[in-house]
Amino acid sequence: MLVSIHQPHYLPWLPYIHKIASSHLFILLDDAAYTKNGWQNRNKIKNANGWQYLTVPVRASLNQPIHTVEIAQAGWGAHHFAALTANYGKAPFFAEHAPFFQECLHRPWQRLADLNQAILRYVLAALGIQIEVVSSSRLNVPGSATQRLVDLCRAVGATGYLSGRYAADTYLEPDLFHRAGIELYLQEWHCPVYRQQFPKVPFIPDLSIVDLLFNEGPRSLEILLSGGSSTPFPGPDTGF
Repeated sequence: MLVSIHQPHYLPWLPYIHKIASSHLFILLDDAAYTKNGWQNRNKIKNANGWQYLTVPVRASLNQPIHTVEIAQAGWGAHHFAALTANYGKAPFFAEHAPFFQECLHRPWQRLADLNQAILRYVLAALGIQIEVVSSSRLNVPGSATQRLVDLCRAVGATGYLSGRYAADTYLEPDLFHRAGIELYLQEWHCPVYRQQFPKVPFIPDLSIVDLLFNEGPRSLEILLSGGSSTPFPGPDTGF
């Protein structure tokens, strides 16, 4: 069973969803420390001038677990839905998904992680991705860094772990997976070109998944999967 693990993101970007679609089980790392100016409370959409952030205002302190981070103020959701409507109202499949986003973004959310998980589950269902999603906060697995990823994989019975390239290049310790008998795979990703709004603006890769979903509808998963693959990590005897 191939497992991937990542912090919950707001309106997650394409490679995030591709990683989930390439896995058998996904663990939301919702008890990791919140990262300021990261992707946990914001993402990018396309507009007539290029792109813009949609950012959820939060109250968070240093090293605070993501699943305890609270949303800071009211009114942000109406602003976000208005931005989606203004920039995607003419997209072919916006009307199909607008009722969910209108209801979701006007709901009085208290915690960021709950909002992110609700959006993620909707997006996966809309794309036709059938996968079990487990929150790390419910697994009671202590530790940190690579060793915790290994132990989370063990807790759910994983035989393989799918890593993004950034993690592989910056902090992952492959030997810990090898010693645990867990095969390590690398997500290879190149954003596919698809239909976007505002054709006078050049194609912008790696926007929020809603950009693909609103524009391509039922073709979204096929397009998403065409953008990447999973390749085995070199073993410990290859000099990696």
